[in-house]
Amino acid sequence: TEGKDLSRIKVKFHKNAEFCNGEKDTTQYLFEDDESVNRGITFSLKKSGNTVFSCETIFEAKQLIKKHPIDLAVCDINLPDGNGLDFIMWLRQEFQTYVICLTALDQEIDQVMGYEAGADDYITKPFSLSVLMLKIDAYLKRKMINKKQNRIISGNIHIHLDEMKASLNGEEILLTKTEWKLLILFLKHPKQVLSKNQILENIFDVNGEFVN
Repeated sequence: TEGKDLSRIKVKFHKNAEFCNGEKDTTQYLFEDDESVNRGITFSLKKSGNTVFSCETIFEAKQLIKKHPIDLAVCDINLPDGNGLDFIMWLRQEFQTYVICLTALDQEIDQVMGYEAGADDYITKPFSLSVLMLKIDAYLKRKMINKKQNRIISGNIHIHLDEMKASLNGEEILLTKTEWKLLILFLKHPKQVLSKNQILENIFDVNGEFVN
């Protein structure tokens, strides 16, 4: 579906443009073959309002991930049908997700291999469930802050700064670079009178070249 042409649309800018943090819940995967550990972590994550998919094998995990978006993964290394490190490397190639290793392998070389495979954090068993949940909450808070900084909502206009996309009433708006810069400028300064110099500084690059 082609996006809308901004030049043919009348847009009303609301007084308070909102920097939005997106959806409240996240999708998390737990790859753990110890049933009691699996059950305890899953319960705690769901209690926090998150969608959790629990798997005991790499095969099952890959099938689920292909069907659902992934935000965070808690992964054991010793899994019934393969090595969790190989799975983490595969996961890193396919998705941008936060990975926590949760394993009984507590030697320094094990931790080094975990981080080299692509893990963002490494927790050894026995472990504190409270500490694990605090680590997950800390990551999710950072993620929400990043979303908040990268998205603007003003009435029926939605702006995704990191993707450089704008939509009106759910339909994408086609913008030139200059139109994009002006739209962001106006949204960030609602109900303000901008001088000619302020506008020109916004649409020219660092070398003073006009950007269209």
